[in-house]
Amino acid sequence: MKILVTGGAGFLGSHLCERLLQDDHEVICIDNLITGSIDNIAHLRSERFDFIKHDVTNYIYIKGPLHFIFHLASPASPQLYLEYPIQTLKVGSLGTHKTLGLAKEKKAGFLLASTSEVYGDPLVHPQRENYWGNVNPVGPRGVYDEAKRFAEALVMAYHRYHGVDTRIARIFNTYGPRMQLNDGRVVPNFISQALTHKPLTVFGDGSQTRSFCYVSDLIEGLVALMKKKYHDPVNLGNPVEMTILEFAREILSISGSTAEISFCDLPIDDPKIRQPDISLARAELNWEPKVSLSEGLEKTFNHFRTTLKIQ
Repeated sequence: MKILVTGGAGFLGSHLCERLLQDDHEVICIDNLITGSIDNIAHLRSERFDFIKHDVTNYIYIKGPLHFIFHLASPASPQLYLEYPIQTLKVGSLGTHKTLGLAKEKKAGFLLASTSEVYGDPLVHPQRENYWGNVNPVGPRGVYDEAKRFAEALVMAYHRYHGVDTRIARIFNTYGPRMQLNDGRVVPNFISQALTHKPLTVFGDGSQTRSFCYVSDLIEGLVALMKKKYHDPVNLGNPVEMTILEFAREILSISGSTAEISFCDLPIDDPKIRQPDISLARAELNWEPKVSLSEGLEKTFNHFRTTLKIQ
C-alpha cells in the first residue's frame, strides 16, 4: 500500500514509518519538524520512502493514489504542548480536518493517534473506552486534551456522514529509543537524570500511577488496528500499573545510579491514576504488549547512553 504518516519524523511516527517499510509498503512522511527530527528518519531514505516538510494544518497535496493515512502529528508531552499551545490546538482541529479531507478524496483508510489524556484525571479505574473522562477544558493541559477530544469527534463525524473508513487509537504512556532528551515526560527525565547522576525529580509524593508500553508493542497495535475495520476508539497501552515512586526506584536499580530522589510540587491537573483496560484490543485485534519493563528500559537506556555519549 501507499501510506501517509503525519508527524512521521517524531518518536512514534518514525518507528511506525520503519515498521511499515518492513512490510514493503510505500511510505510518505509529513512533518513540520517542530518537535520531530530528520535524525529519526535519516536511515529510512529509499525509493519507497519520501519525506515532505509541511504543516498539515494547511492544504495537503499528494499525487496519485493513497491507501491509508496515520495522523500522528501533534506535540505529545506536557512540556512541548505547553510551549506550543496554539499549534497543538490547530493540528488537532485543522490538521485532523485536512487529513480527513484527504482520506475522503483518496478513498483511503484513516487512523487517528489519540491519547489516554482524553480521560483527563479519571474517576474510573482502569480506564475503558466507554468512559467519557474527567477533563478541565480551560486548564493548561486542555490545549492537548481538547484538541484530541475534538479530533475524535471529527473522525467519527467523517465516518458517519461521509463513510470514511476510520479508526481511533487511544495511546497510553509509550517509551523507547528516539524520545527527546528535553521531552519533559517521566521516562526521558528519569533516565537522563540517572545517567548524569542528578536527583530524579518526582512530582507530588510519587503515589500517582502510570502504565508504560514499549514502543515496538505500541506500533504493532497501530498496525493491527490499521488492518481491522473497527471504528470506535481502542485503548493501546500496557495494563501493568505502578506508582511514579516505584518507577523511579526501578530506574535507579537498572541504571546502577547513586542519584537521589527529589520531590517537587505536582503540576496542575496532573492525572493521579492512569491504567488502560485493553480487553477490547485483546478481543478485536488479538493484541497485547509483550516487552517487559526491564527489557524495554534496557533498550531505552542504551539509546540515551549513546545520545548523551556515556560509556
